[in-house]
Amino acid sequence: MLEEFSVSGVSRLFKVVKSFFSRNRSVFSLGLVALMISSLGDLLAGATLGAMTNTLQLLPGLMILIPPAIGMRGNVFGALGSRLGTAMHIGTFQLSFRKGSLLRSNMESSLLLTLVMSVIMGVMANIVATSLGLITIPVEKMVFISVLGGMLAGFVLILINILVASVGFRRDWDIDNISAPLITAAGDIVTLPMLFMAAIIVLRSPDLAIQIFTLLFVFITIFLAYRAVTNGKGEMRRIFVQSTPVLILCILLDIIAGVTIDHQLEALVALPALLVLIPPFLEDANALGGILTSRFSSLLHMGILEPRKVPGKVAVENFAIIYIFAFWVFTLVGISTYAVAILMGLGTPPLWEIILLALGAGLVTVTALNIIAYYVAVATFRLSLDPDDHSIPLTSSAIDSIGALALMGFIVLMGLA
Repeated sequence: MLEEFSVSGVSRLFKVVKSFFSRNRSVFSLGLVALMISSLGDLLAGATLGAMTNTLQLLPGLMILIPPAIGMRGNVFGALGSRLGTAMHIGTFQLSFRKGSLLRSNMESSLLLTLVMSVIMGVMANIVATSLGLITIPVEKMVFISVLGGMLAGFVLILINILVASVGFRRDWDIDNISAPLITAAGDIVTLPMLFMAAIIVLRSPDLAIQIFTLLFVFITIFLAYRAVTNGKGEMRRIFVQSTPVLILCILLDIIAGVTIDHQLEALVALPALLVLIPPFLEDANALGGILTSRFSSLLHMGILEPRKVPGKVAVENFAIIYIFAFWVFTLVGISTYAVAILMGLGTPPLWEIILLALGAGLVTVTALNIIAYYVAVATFRLSLDPDDHSIPLTSSAIDSIGALALMGFIVLMGLA
C-alpha cells in the first residue's frame, strides 16, 4: 500500500512538473537565451570595471556613482520595454514615429528622464559621499561624468529598444521575456565604457572647462524639464511626471549600493575578479527582476493576476520560473567571471568559491526580489498607477541595494575581504 502511494505521489508530481514546463515553454525558451546573452554581455561591463582600478583610485567617490548610473539605464529603458510589451499585449502598439505616437512619446520621455536623472544622480552621489565623510571628487566633475556617460549610453539604448520592439512585434514574440535581459545587458555594455570615457575626459581636461560644460548641462536640463511639465502633452508628459519621483527614490537606493561596494573597494582592487563579478551579478538580478515585473504588469493589465494580499497560484508559478532562471544565470556568472579573470590575468579566488559566491548571494537576492516585485506591482496597480512606470525602477533599485549587501556579505563571510 505504501509503495503504491509513493509511486502515485511521484507520478502526480511528475505530471505537475511536466505541466508547469509545458505551460511556460515559451518563457523558458526565450528567457534562457536572453539571459545567457545578458550574462555574457554583462561580463564585458565587468571586464571594463576590472580594468578601471586605476581610474577608480584617481577619482575617489566614482565607485558610488557606478551602481546608480548602471541601474538608471535599466530603470528608464527597462520600464520603456515593459510599457511597449504591455502595449503589444493589449493591442495599442504601433510601429510609428509620428509626433504624439505611443512609440515616439516613450522615446522622448525616456531620453528626458535620462538627462534629468543623470544631473540629480551626480549631485546626490556627491552629497551622500560628503555627508558620510568619504573622500570624493567635486560635484561638477561627478555631474559631468554622470550626464555625458548617461546620455551617450541613452541614445544607444533607445535604438536597441526600438530594434527589440520592432522585431518582437513583427514576429509576435512576448517581449516581456526578452526585453529586460537584453536591455540590462546592453545598458551595462554601453554605460560603463561611456562613464569610463567621461572619467578620462575629466582627468585630462582643465577644471574650468568641466565647470562650464557642467553649468551648460544643468541649464539645458532645467529648461527641458520645465517645458515638459508646462507644455508637454499626452503620454510623454504622463510618463515624465509619474516616473520622476520614483526614479529619484531609485537613485538613493542605488547610491546605497554604491556606498556598500565603495566600503570594500580596497579588497575588491586586491582581487579584481570580484570587480568583474559586480556588473553581471547586479544586472542579471535586475534582468530577472525585469522579467518578473514585466510579466506581473502585463498579467495585472489583462486581469489574469489578481492583486491579492497573499500571492496566489499565478504569482507563485512566476516565482518558480525566476528561481529556475536564477540557478542557471548565477552559476553561469560565476564560471564566466572566473574565465574572464584568468584571460585578463586578474587576481581571482578559486573557481568553486566564485560559483558559491555568485549562487549563494544570487539566491538570497532573488528571494527578496520575488517578494518585492509582487507587492510593488500590486500596490501600484491598486493605487491606479501604471505598474510599467513604477515596478521595474523600484524593484530594480531595491535589488541593487539588497544584491550589493548580499554580495559584499558573502565576500566577508567567505573570507575574501
